[in-house]
Amino acid sequence: MSRHIGKRVREQVFCAFTLFALLAGCGGASRDAGMQPQALPLPVMKIKSSSTVVTKQYSALLEGVVTVEVRPQVDGTLQEIAVDEGEFVKSGQLLFGIDDRVYREELKSAVAAQHAAKAALEVAWIEVERLRPLVKNKVVSEIQLKQAMANHRSAKANLEQAEAAVQRARINLDYTRIKAHVDGYIGDIPFRIGSLVSKNQAEQLTTLTDVHEMRAYFSMSEIDFARFKQQFPGSSIEEKLASVPPVTLLLADGSRYPFEGRLDAVSGQFDRSTASVMFRATFPNAEGILRSGNTGKVIIAYRYDNIVQVPQASTVDLQDRIFVFKVSEDNTVSRTPITVVGKSNSNYIVSDGLEDGDTIVVSGFSRLPDGTVIDPQPLEKEAIPDQKEQHR
Repeated sequence: MSRHIGKRVREQVFCAFTLFALLAGCGGASRDAGMQPQALPLPVMKIKSSSTVVTKQYSALLEGVVTVEVRPQVDGTLQEIAVDEGEFVKSGQLLFGIDDRVYREELKSAVAAQHAAKAALEVAWIEVERLRPLVKNKVVSEIQLKQAMANHRSAKANLEQAEAAVQRARINLDYTRIKAHVDGYIGDIPFRIGSLVSKNQAEQLTTLTDVHEMRAYFSMSEIDFARFKQQFPGSSIEEKLASVPPVTLLLADGSRYPFEGRLDAVSGQFDRSTASVMFRATFPNAEGILRSGNTGKVIIAYRYDNIVQVPQASTVDLQDRIFVFKVSEDNTVSRTPITVVGKSNSNYIVSDGLEDGDTIVVSGFSRLPDGTVIDPQPLEKEAIPDQKEQHR
């Protein structure tokens, strides 16, 4: 009897535990069903292709179209300084005068030597003419006539040397009057009247700069140069330069130069130390606003047609790459890399990674894992926040 009672108790305990387990399982399932996470509402925007003009600035150094180092060609004492620093001069205008007394005397000596050589030539010719009939009549030998003719040729050569010496003396005398070769502005003048100058000295008397046109020299990186070649049509670099729209110049004070320029030259090779290539833009400067040594920024406009743009605030930077969070048709988010070719105001210009009609998350995607399902909230473009989220 006691065994039957014990068995019945064990069966009741087992049933109670089984019922408790079933009830606990049903309760847990109901709690899990009640805690199912809801889709996160996030602002999104649909990408549309458009056209835009992007400007790129390059720091530039300005130089006149011609810069001449004014140096003495003869030795002497500086006797006259006919111009002042910063003065505008015309071609042919006197700049400096060197004491010319020594060179005038050298010219006189050369002219006298020329006259003597000319007289000697006449004497030699007379001797030839005197001997011709004598040789013809066989009074003297033909050898004497040949010798006289040789003396005549030697006298003629001496005269030519004397004439060259006269020209050289005249040139040296002219060098004592140093004149401007071009129109332009005078630079610094480190010498004063009475200074000893020499044709072999290292320092120039001054510089003369023709600034009716100014050349702006700037460098472009390898990446920018590759984009430049892709952007403008033409099979050669000359054709591409010709197709570039007029460029503008931003002066050091931030103001815009009132005249447009043109790109007209590019270096034939890259600088190995900077991995950049040198460009040249030429600007008119008839009013003399610009001077050599000025600095500024050359602005080149690049036009992009049917291009995708995204707000910079809707991207993240990660390991030197730029990503957006693209939303699929089932509202699942995936982090997508994009290729940026430029900037337009607060937008990135994208060449790869997005297409017209794609949808991206605008904000609130910090630490948003791939595969997250969101509740898209369409947002007007003007409502996009200005601050960009940075993740490095």
